[in-house]
Amino acid sequence: MEKKFSLILVIFIILMALVSFQAASIVTASPDTQVYYFTPTAQPDGRILYTIKAGDTCISIALLNNITEDQLLLLNNLQGDDCLFLREGSQLLIGMVEEQPTAGPQGTATSILPSPTPFNGTGELCVMLFNDVNGNALIDDEITEPPLSGGAISVNDSNGKISLTEQTNSTSDVCFPDMPEGEYTISIAVPEGYNPTMRTNVTLKLTAGDITAVDFGAQTSQIGENIPVQSEAQTRSPLLGILGGLVLIFGIGFGAYALRLQKK
Repeated sequence: MEKKFSLILVIFIILMALVSFQAASIVTASPDTQVYYFTPTAQPDGRILYTIKAGDTCISIALLNNITEDQLLLLNNLQGDDCLFLREGSQLLIGMVEEQPTAGPQGTATSILPSPTPFNGTGELCVMLFNDVNGNALIDDEITEPPLSGGAISVNDSNGKISLTEQTNSTSDVCFPDMPEGEYTISIAVPEGYNPTMRTNVTLKLTAGDITAVDFGAQTSQIGENIPVQSEAQTRSPLLGILGGLVLIFGIGFGAYALRLQKK
């Protein structure tokens, strides 16, 4: 009985030893060392730089930073055998990031104010109808061609908002001050007994601050209509002239015949 108990105890001790050894082996086993690599932080100007370490090559640097070797060469202007002469401690450009603008102060929302009515300024239009004595459509300094009264002036803008009328006078031109700048059509009606010597309407653009003058000419309709004075020769009838010519021819023939009779 004692031998059987001793055998069981020995087996139990051996099993406990095996379990303890296995547990000790699990606890003391060192895990595989894991290497962590962090992409370098971008510089203030947006450049991402990698510092070369011992044993680095262009291919290893490209793979480590998840770029192609061609990209690495292009970013650093490397050519030929430059990758064979990498210097430990120097830096290579491995990427660029856009510089993020610094957020400025936020504006405070304000109520929308009504937009002011645009104002482009005003100008002045002056219109004159003159007595174009010689009919050349110009105000000549050599002869007197004064302003002509009795005519009618009409001024209209292209938007249909302005329509003005005025009568011409014999002393000066007629002016329309404080006219908003824009396009205007000016028309003239000459007084009775006159004919226009130029166009009776004109379209022009008035600019703010300008004084624009327009002249129209008219000539009396009686000029050049002289009543012809018939001379004495013009009052004679053509028929009487023909008869007179025939009588003259007959007289000459009769005289010649009479002379022949006398000679016989």
